Amino acid sequence: MLQVGDELTLFSVVFVGTLLGTRSPIWSTALTACLYAFLILFRFPQVPSMRARQVLRPTKNAAAGGVSIVAHRGGGHDAPENTIAAIREAHKNGATGVELDLEFTSDGVPILMHDETVDRTTNGSGPLAQLSFSELSKLDAAAKHRLSDRFQGEKIPMLLDAVEECIKLQLTIYFDVKGHPDEAAAAFKELYQKHPILYNTSIVCSFEPKVIYKMRQADPDVVTALTHRPWSLSQFGDGAPRFSSPWKHHWMRALDVILDWAHHHLLWKLCGVSAFLVQKNFISPDYVQYWAQRGVELVGWTVNTAVEKQYYQETLDINYITDSLLEDCDPHY
Repeated sequence: MLQVGDELTLFSVVFVGTLLGTRSPIWSTALTACLYAFLILFRFPQVPSMRARQVLRPTKNAAAGGVSIVAHRGGGHDAPENTIAAIREAHKNGATGVELDLEFTSDGVPILMHDETVDRTTNGSGPLAQLSFSELSKLDAAAKHRLSDRFQGEKIPMLLDAVEECIKLQLTIYFDVKGHPDEAAAAFKELYQKHPILYNTSIVCSFEPKVIYKMRQADPDVVTALTHRPWSLSQFGDGAPRFSSPWKHHWMRALDVILDWAHHHLLWKLCGVSAFLVQKNFISPDYVQYWAQRGVELVGWTVNTAVEKQYYQETLDINYITDSLLEDCDPHY
């Protein structure tokens, strides 16, 4: 059987590039037919809408109108990100759920960590790929946080410990997976078997379609989402170009257009996602409606000011991810 998960984005780029490059109606029709055949053969259906809604629109701890407020990395402005302390603080401050980042140690232990190194958030240094869990357990995960004195000595948690804390506090979990598709799928399959409540209280998200496809292969009952930021190949989050070379910049801009098309017309359907997580600057009422018509819940990130939060709750009526449950904050704190 074709290993679709390894080639999702590449297939999209090649297909659209070929389609745009031909003027023959016969070839265009044939290529389009191939696309639909591909979708029919290899796509995963969405999980039942009632269960997806239970995850994405839980009645417990929801804001006015049923909007879920999700603490980004556990609420990294209010407590050290991706820690047990952050999870507890998010619950205390009224979050509906928490977004947590999955990574792996050199000895294969699934942990909470956003970066591939420990330098930014801890008093240690070096890549995770070279550090064992035993070595990580000696680090202070609060060392670089603005409230380091209050949370001094906080540890990097194992995924299982963090999940069990969320279950105890009845928090919805948004698992953000940056890579390691095979390892992540295996870890989550084991985790969901150990705690079946997660099928109704959590969602696996990723920028990488391969991760989501692998997850659906491992366990098609898990609720999933694709994460997307338009123009991410050609520019950083602040809008600065990634490449100084003009030709490379324009080439990546072209690929950005193709990738954006693939997310909106192919990848979400192929993976059978229930939600689409998008950078806040690209969300409008019409965009919300676009995804609602496809049975997909839209979630915005990262929403940090009081005005933005009010807009999401009262006008857009969609879930949002925030760095702080308490105040306006600089997204680059």
